[in-house]
Amino acid sequence: MSDPLWRPSAARIEATDIHRFMGEVRDRWGVEIPDYATLHRWSVTHRDQFWSTLWDHAGVIAQTKGETIVENGDRMPGARWFPQARLNFAENLLHRRDDAPAIIFKGEGQAPRVLSYAQLYALVARIAVALEAAGVAEGDRVAGFLPNLPEAIAAMLAVTSLGAVWSSCSPDFGDRGVVDRFGQIKPKVLFCADGYFYNGKRHDTVTRVPRLVEAIPSIERVVVVPYAEARPPLPAGVNATTLEGFIAPHAAGEIAFRRLPFDHPIYILYSSGTTGAPKCIVHGAGGTLLQHLKEHRLHTDIKAGERLFYFTTLGWMMWNWLVSGLASEATLVLYDGSPFHPGPEAMLDLIDETAINVFGTSAKFIDALKKAGMAPRRSHDLGSLRAILSTGSPLAPESFEYVYEQFKPDVCLSSIAGGTDLISCFALGCPALPVYGGELQCLGLGMKVEAWDDEGRSVIGEQGELVCCAPFPSMPVGFWNDPGDTRYHAAYFEKYPDVWCHGDYVEITEHGGMIIYGRSDAVLNPGGVRIGTAEIYRQVEQLDEVVEGLVIGQQWDNDTRVVLFVVLRDGLRLDADLLTRIRDQIRRNASPRHVPAKIIQVRDIPRTKSGKIVELAVRDVVHGRTIKNKEALANPEALEQFRGIAELAT
Repeated sequence: MSDPLWRPSAARIEATDIHRFMGEVRDRWGVEIPDYATLHRWSVTHRDQFWSTLWDHAGVIAQTKGETIVENGDRMPGARWFPQARLNFAENLLHRRDDAPAIIFKGEGQAPRVLSYAQLYALVARIAVALEAAGVAEGDRVAGFLPNLPEAIAAMLAVTSLGAVWSSCSPDFGDRGVVDRFGQIKPKVLFCADGYFYNGKRHDTVTRVPRLVEAIPSIERVVVVPYAEARPPLPAGVNATTLEGFIAPHAAGEIAFRRLPFDHPIYILYSSGTTGAPKCIVHGAGGTLLQHLKEHRLHTDIKAGERLFYFTTLGWMMWNWLVSGLASEATLVLYDGSPFHPGPEAMLDLIDETAINVFGTSAKFIDALKKAGMAPRRSHDLGSLRAILSTGSPLAPESFEYVYEQFKPDVCLSSIAGGTDLISCFALGCPALPVYGGELQCLGLGMKVEAWDDEGRSVIGEQGELVCCAPFPSMPVGFWNDPGDTRYHAAYFEKYPDVWCHGDYVEITEHGGMIIYGRSDAVLNPGGVRIGTAEIYRQVEQLDEVVEGLVIGQQWDNDTRVVLFVVLRDGLRLDADLLTRIRDQIRRNASPRHVPAKIIQVRDIPRTKSGKIVELAVRDVVHGRTIKNKEALANPEALEQFRGIAELAT
């Protein structure tokens, strides 16, 4: 077993919220909890006690909690958490109302803008009354087609305060992608901005709105948030007003939070949609709130007044995760724009400028800093930074080492993994545990997560399917327009009845962490040997010449052969020498089985709006299959270079 890259001091552990929580469990339930492993075992074997204790520990605001914690707790799906509870999601995020900063916003090339908790509450109050006056009622849907602005958070909180349902996507989605999502849920009101900035360029969005409204006739009102300019033109031919005009008739007062059942819908999120129309995943108020409180306070140790950042857009569930930081009285730091404009130092500058304590990003961002030769600990102060979170794809062991050698040696680096499906994590970090290279620190509390082999047996130290064997509060309420929950069952419970199969190929380590090897539906199987794609990426992307790779299994000669596509640094060609070094790197550090049969240079790698590479879409193109929904991709044009490659015909 390798040594940890970082270990928290005893004093640091004793100051964490999870340490206090362990004491509360001991005092309340008479259980000795000497370490995290014991706490996790208790949390999954006594789920009712765990979630009830978390509710009280986090101070959930509710009309009533109720006596029953879970009904039908052995049914998955079918369990009902806190069935007697009545609460409001927005009320729990807006309980602080002083002049402390709630949000610090920085747009690309702009000066920071600060919104206090009192100002945020007042803005939410006015939007809520305006929405009610516009006819928005409990259960109605309101959509946000917005950059990552403070006004987006205010609109969401106003919507959920009324018991209505919020859904959003970012303005870099094409028209078809927006209609494929919002068209299914029939929103009554659309919030949009006049434009946004990315990589030094202004992009217009307001002129697209009439086309969207025409395609989604349920939209009765459009509210435009000025961003690209102070007095933007309104979209032509639709019932539109600026945000200021929308709320002008309404004064800020007390918000009449509607306290509703625990599983009352607040969010509709979407699957990536790369294999068909996006699935509309409905999430409930109580499950979302409790999961995020757990992950923020116990797993990330976020405290009141700390500054929490995640690089995200409104098209990714990490936006919803970030916003819930208000429930822990954190200050949210929002950024909209390219993380590399005007240069690779942009986000490092933001850490110092806004004194970020918890910095959330992607594995690809960390790798890009590494390849750019950045040494943040020498170029920046980073004194405020105590935790780095990474998600989106597996973080390679070399990237862990880079963070501790070149970023900051005394920081808790937590790779986290879950998804839109659960609006939270199955495995993530813990401030009281050591960090091992290439591993997620721990399994989430209250989440009965295991790795199953081909016979459906739980295994440790071996690769297997990521499953969750017991219900948890943030399971989807269901899918939109899914009679009988047919698609919901097919998405998670078809492979193993009554067990959630997540679709990741993982290993649970001996010290309770997790290693992710890629999506199980993209696992390679040459000669009957299962290979996770992340194992190949890890080796290839260590080479300075390689910017990024994508690997698929191609059906060939009654078997599967491994095909690797690589994007190289500008001006480089995939010559015989580089081909040999790529193959040698993989053979030496993985195995001969991992060595691709074909290695082909491409210009770009197609990816989703949230930055995940789409191995399955490339595999379909290579095999001549139709791609059903290119609008789900950030760069759909990249797919064309994989079509009809002569080298793959031999």
